[in-house]
Amino acid sequence: MSQARTTHQDALRHMVDIGIRLSSERDTTKLLEDILQAARDLTNADGGTIYSITDNNQLKFETLINDSLNLYLGGVSGDSIPFPNIPIYHDDGNPNTNALVAVAAATGEIINIEDAYNCSEYDLSAARSMDQKNGYHTLSVLTIPMKNHEGLLNGVLQLINAQEGDKVVPFQPPAIEQVQTLTSMASVALNNRHLIDSMESLFQSLTRLIAKAIDEKSPYTGGHCRRVPELTMIFAEAVHNTEQGPLATFRMTDADRYELSIAGWLHDCGKIATPEYVMDKATKLQTLYDRISLVDAKLEIAKRDLEIRFLKQIYQAERSGDDELCQRLQSELEQQLISIEEDRCFLHKINIGSEFMAPEDQQRVRHIGKDMQVEIGGEVQNLLSDDEMYNLSIAKGTLTAEERKIVNRHMDITLEMLEALPFPKHLRRVPEYAGGHHEKMDGTGYPRGLTREQMSVPARIMAIADIFEALSASDRPYKNAKKISECLYIMGKLKLSNHIDPDLFDIFIDHKVYLSFAERFLKAEQIDDIDYSKIPGYIPPESRQ
Repeated sequence: MSQARTTHQDALRHMVDIGIRLSSERDTTKLLEDILQAARDLTNADGGTIYSITDNNQLKFETLINDSLNLYLGGVSGDSIPFPNIPIYHDDGNPNTNALVAVAAATGEIINIEDAYNCSEYDLSAARSMDQKNGYHTLSVLTIPMKNHEGLLNGVLQLINAQEGDKVVPFQPPAIEQVQTLTSMASVALNNRHLIDSMESLFQSLTRLIAKAIDEKSPYTGGHCRRVPELTMIFAEAVHNTEQGPLATFRMTDADRYELSIAGWLHDCGKIATPEYVMDKATKLQTLYDRISLVDAKLEIAKRDLEIRFLKQIYQAERSGDDELCQRLQSELEQQLISIEEDRCFLHKINIGSEFMAPEDQQRVRHIGKDMQVEIGGEVQNLLSDDEMYNLSIAKGTLTAEERKIVNRHMDITLEMLEALPFPKHLRRVPEYAGGHHEKMDGTGYPRGLTREQMSVPARIMAIADIFEALSASDRPYKNAKKISECLYIMGKLKLSNHIDPDLFDIFIDHKVYLSFAERFLKAEQIDDIDYSKIPGYIPPESRQ
């Protein structure tokens, strides 16, 4: 086999390797740097710079490398490039001829200069000035505009001083052809990366749009769809950093983080189909309006009827001259009016809803509703209808069992919506993560009654995040914002009852995930001192086996 053929095969193999590497790189910054490095390898260039195109038609320095000057800026070096963007066009629309890379970008032509100090066709004063400043001598310059398959510019590559041994030589046609081939492949890779990034950005924005739309539906859960993914990611990072215990091996890649974040933003997407009258039910008697006003009206009728009845009796007693009976009737009337007013205050209070309603209060509702009658339109009826008594007797919150089913149905809808989406491979676990935040470790949760063993770690993380956000939220109509210590006490009880993952709950405490979240989202008065010994079921790290 001839030496020429061997060299050609080596070059082809090298180009194929470069193509494979470029097509697999996910980070655009690293991709651009790889393009520059590959071009330098092909041409044996001493230095080079690669530029991206901004939205306002400027060239942005991405990576700058020069071996002789020991320069490595931008890219993944960690050192930023201190040079401003270069406009491709002047304000009048004419090409910027003050910079060689701008000329190449504007014309779309390859510019190959053999001697920068003996070139009159282009303005190279900036390069010469930079040489003088750095003690460098630019001789050969190759500038190649990078275009995608549609002929659109997506970058510019500039190489400096091709080398042959110890000598600086012009860039040779074979090497230039190879770099052209490289930039063509690179442009496709860049374009694909840009399309993927754009689609991911669009999808991420869409998930936030859906979350915002759901939060806007109800003033009483506003922000929930935003806070849960934030807490989920803080918590997941803490689990990722755990080095001891049952979850010491749990690790997340950037792709895993992106997938979990998407799931967090979509975890309640099914609520978009939940009726507002249920989501916004701030009091037990609320429908389109708070029916407590109707109860007030009926109580006023009851008071009126009572006063009329007693006043008739008092009038008869006065006519008969029975002063003692008059006083007794007057006193009884006042006592019954006070009793009605006490009942009214009671009904107003329990209409607000709470986390627990005592059985004796439920019995009092039935007593008020059935033992007091009013006459409306000639018809005598109980003060409270069966539906009013049923709603006012709700033991927890403001929702009836039927309404709670409607709300819980949002999880079925969430799963139906997410499982209907053709998620790509790297997002295939979004439905499982998002659909598990109301499941319990003992299998008594919903919608699928999954047990701990049937759930992934991220799904269990989100379940705890959802609970803590709900407990600490200050926008619920039936409860005040709880302090952190109260939230952790309740969650400790949930750990002991096998409702939340015990190992994850310990990490939630160990890494003070609750505090990181609280400092960003809770009111100052909710952040109190925590006595870990009072958190049910929590065992400090030093006491664990």
